[in-house]
This record gives sequence, structure tokens and C-alpha cells, in this order.
Amino acid sequence: LWPWLLASSGLSALIQLVTLPFFPDSPSYLLIQKGNEEACRKAIRKLWGEGDHQAEIDDIMKEKGAMASTKTLRVLEVIKERSLRWQLYILVTVMTTLQLCGINAIYFYSFEVFHTAKFEEYLIPYVSLGVGLCECLSSILCSTLIDRFGRKVLLWGGYSLMCSVLALLTMTLSLQHRFFWMHYFSVILIFLFVVFYGIGP
Repeated sequence: LWPWLLASSGLSALIQLVTLPFFPDSPSYLLIQKGNEEACRKAIRKLWGEGDHQAEIDDIMKEKGAMASTKTLRVLEVIKERSLRWQLYILVTVMTTLQLCGINAIYFYSFEVFHTAKFEEYLIPYVSLGVGLCECLSSILCSTLIDRFGRKVLLWGGYSLMCSVLALLTMTLSLQHRFFWMHYFSVILIFLFVVFYGIGP
């Protein structure tokens, strides 16, 4: 079953490969990058149907003018630019914490935790699949929550809850030989960690 599950991702790639030639190019790409207004109008008509789309073309022209007046910075220039310093710090912090948050360790050790929790050997791959499904569903949920609460709240909340879950998981893994129910609590914590990861970072 697993080879088929892995190969199934190739189905979406095949569908894209077959259908993409029939899609029009982006109107903004045609007008800004290529400078072809007629092709841009044709792409807009193909995407949005017949009608007066002058307002959309004017917006693209404004974007083109704004891009022309903006200087493109190299990497060293971005690092040296004082006005971009805080944005750069925030970006580096978010990317670093994302890599070091522990999600890879959870995925790596989850199989062992499920095995210790006395799950049947044939069930463990399906439980692991459930963990991945949890991340997928929580990411979809995040897209609805982000408009209501904002990115900052979700980041702080997600990381705070992930830290709490990791602390509890460390305790349950340390005590799993003393209490038989600790194994199951560890499994629940793994699912919670993945959900908080999907909603937050």
C-alpha cells in the first residue's frame, strides 16, 4: 500500500503537466515582464470573460510603475540597509525557530513511541499517516483562523503550546515504564504537537 500512496503524489503532477499548456499566462506577467498589452487583454478575457477590464489593466500599470521606481537590492545591500534591519531579524528568527521547533524529532521518534504504546505492528503506519493527516487538516484550519486572529497571535500561541506539549512529552516518556497509561498519553501529545505546529508556525 505504501508504494501506491507515495506514487499517488505523481498523479497531481501528471494532471498539472497535461493541463498547464491550456491555461493562459498571468496578465500581470504579460504586461509587466513582456510588455505585451494585447496578450494581457486576451488573457484577462480568457480568465474573467468578456467585458470592460480597463480597471484591472490600470492596476497592473500602476504596479509596473511602482516596480520601476523601486531599486532591486542585492543580498549584502539588504543586510546593510538600516530600514530593513527589523524585518530581516524577524524573518531570520521565524525561519530559525521553524527549523528548530522539534517537528522533525517528533516525526522521527513517533514510530518508536507508537511501538512502545503496544500498538499492533500493522497499525503503526496508519497511526503515522494519521499524524500527517492531522498536520494537513490543522494547516487548512490555520488558513481560516489567520484572518480572525492574525499571524502574530498564531505564532506566539503555536510556539507556546508546542513548548508546553514538548515539556509534557519529555515527562511522559521518562515515566512510561512506571505507569502503563503514559504510553497512550504520549501518543495523544504527539498528535497535539502536530496540530499546534500546523495552526501556529
